[in-house]
Amino acid sequence: MQALPPLTLSEADMRKVMAEVSDIIVDHYVNLHKQPVTLPSTLPSLRLGLDEPVPQKPVAVHDVLEQVKNFVLAEMTHNDHPRNFAFVPGPSNFVSTVADTLASAFNIFCGAWIGPSGAAQIEIVTIEWLRQLFGFPETAGGLFVSGGSMANLTCLSVARHAKLGDNANNATIYFSDQTHSSVAKGLKILGFQHYQLRKLTSDAQFRLPLDALRAKISSDRQQGLVPFCVVANAGTTNTGAVDDLEALSEFCEQEGLWLHADGAYGGSAALTEEGKALLKGLDKVHSLAIDPHKWLFQPYEIGCALVRDKALLKDTFKVTAEYLKILEGGTEQPNFSDYGVQLTRGFRALKLWMSLKAFGVDAFREAIDIGMEHARDVEKYLRADPCWEIVTPANLGIVNFRFVEGLTGVDAINSVNTAIADTMILSGFAFVAPTSLRGQTVLRLCTINPRTTKDDIEETIRRLAQIGRDAMSGRGHRV
Repeated sequence: MQALPPLTLSEADMRKVMAEVSDIIVDHYVNLHKQPVTLPSTLPSLRLGLDEPVPQKPVAVHDVLEQVKNFVLAEMTHNDHPRNFAFVPGPSNFVSTVADTLASAFNIFCGAWIGPSGAAQIEIVTIEWLRQLFGFPETAGGLFVSGGSMANLTCLSVARHAKLGDNANNATIYFSDQTHSSVAKGLKILGFQHYQLRKLTSDAQFRLPLDALRAKISSDRQQGLVPFCVVANAGTTNTGAVDDLEALSEFCEQEGLWLHADGAYGGSAALTEEGKALLKGLDKVHSLAIDPHKWLFQPYEIGCALVRDKALLKDTFKVTAEYLKILEGGTEQPNFSDYGVQLTRGFRALKLWMSLKAFGVDAFREAIDIGMEHARDVEKYLRADPCWEIVTPANLGIVNFRFVEGLTGVDAINSVNTAIADTMILSGFAFVAPTSLRGQTVLRLCTINPRTTKDDIEETIRRLAQIGRDAMSGRGHRV
């Protein structure tokens, strides 16, 4: 029998491995609800299972998979768990998992049209679907990137190029104190100094205040500075707050400013009637960042940068080299490496395309609506128990609240609520993370997983209240 080439398995072994992997994946989806959301690990135990010398000789793939199951898959926080309410969960879906498996298996390079032309066309089509769904004009376009951070960076790069010709001297950019940290990080990468960033205090609803924005821009111009961009929030991570997109769009048009919307979390809600009303004016921004691996239920990682004038993407990013000449075909054949930072890029579009085809957009709308309804359920259960104070009501799938029964003083309330979150996380029943709103430590639930049940929500609230009351009575935690 002829020896196999290096790094190759026999057909029989490949089929056996894939059957085992398939069982692992399906078991995960079927049994996830029964598993703990979090499973606290210790560094010594992980080292015991994973620290080892560089393997010089082969290990049976079955044994490798067992090691992965026992020390990786069994030692993690499940972002797709129905009772994961922390940060922004990643609910994902099975069809997209299949798509990622195919994209990885065929090792598809999506930096250029040549070669994977069918894959490039899938990205073109899927971006066009998003353009239509978000109400952008036919001139708009974009590309898929790793996530919201890279989507924001991509759009801000275009804004800098379009408004400043890449000369950022004396330029200023404006956003609220609720804007995601990826914006400040992206601006740092783009060469902006701290003094060029204008972080304005948000209003009582945690939105960017237009009057303060107008006054700050006027003052900066009087000092010889060059305002060029406003970053609006289309659903903040902390509270789901949406800036007044219509008013900001009108203002930026009058002032000659670029308006970028960070919709990485909340932007996808615009697919629904309720979300569209909350996000009124989203279709008027110059650029938009969204994260399909959040509220479009895709596996990590996939973000999207949409720009109102897609020609600006190429103007901003295209760089030629002698070894890339072969990639430059007809103008009707776009190379996505010319539209963003990456030359080497994977086939991210396939999972969103396949799941939209398999389920239909209406199913996605229903899933988003369920997430917003879940948040209203949270608020209802909280209002039924006087131990809770609602800090921000249900908005775009997010509720903030805190335990206050028997407590006085900010420090005491903050301490108890931090302890409640820590105890719940250690229990493994639900993942609830605290955040800070104007000096208050609050508990925050983000309820976007459509597989979450009302029982999950009610029992989570009940256990949180019990943990708080046990803490106040000196009994410690009991869940």
